[in-house]
Amino acid sequence: MEERTADSLGGEQVEGVRAVRELLVARRRGVRELSVSDRRSNNAALEEILELARAERIPVRLLDAEELARRATSEVPQGVIARAEPLTAVSLATLCRPAAGGVAPFLVVLDELTDPQNFGAVLRSALSAGATGAVIARQRAARVTPSVAKAAAGAIEHLPIAMVAGIPAALRELSRSGVWSIGLDGEGERVLDELELFSEPLALVLGAEGRGLSALVRARCDLRARIPLSGPLESLNAAAAAAVACFEVARGRRHAALPGSTTGAPQGS
Repeated sequence: MEERTADSLGGEQVEGVRAVRELLVARRRGVRELSVSDRRSNNAALEEILELARAERIPVRLLDAEELARRATSEVPQGVIARAEPLTAVSLATLCRPAAGGVAPFLVVLDELTDPQNFGAVLRSALSAGATGAVIARQRAARVTPSVAKAAAGAIEHLPIAMVAGIPAALRELSRSGVWSIGLDGEGERVLDELELFSEPLALVLGAEGRGLSALVRARCDLRARIPLSGPLESLNAAAAAAVACFEVARGRRHAALPGSTTGAPQGS
């Protein structure tokens, strides 16, 4: 077992074709060993992974299906498991600065999101929507387990993550750094697609499964916004709500970048 430091997010074991491929392509951390199924005939994805491993001179073990399953912690490792150096958290201050190309920060802040599948799915949606970083709490939050890494489908290799002592204090620091915090809340006073601050540095704050944002986090958000829903169902699960919200922010940022678009602080906040 690799020794973890205070800023380690986990992620030492990565399972699944997409997650392992992105681990090798990103080259952000060392890969110690690859375990691959010996029954991989005509599997182009696994062959590509083996080629990437050979190029980096990463040791490869060929294992039978039973041994691979014993080593896996996710339900379906898809014939490949990697052992890597742990992911390292970045500072919150780093995430508050413009990203590459001068892109304004677009962060996702996770308030006690503990379900591994939802956590991984949120990271995948956030990265795909153009988020520049994620923020989690050191306590009462999921870590990057093999299940998280697999659900994220490689997003953990590209999306910087800050680990903070507490989300309320982090929101205060974001505010001091000029980053607007939008709490996603089914009872929010604003409708997400009507906001006009998407060109600004912003953080989308997502609550836990079932109960949503905690009271103190809700109070610390600059504003609370809801996703307009139709039909008899009152809510979406955490991963679905995060995906809708992240891509709504992405749409708003694209629109704000068009010539003649008006942007600025949220009206009525």
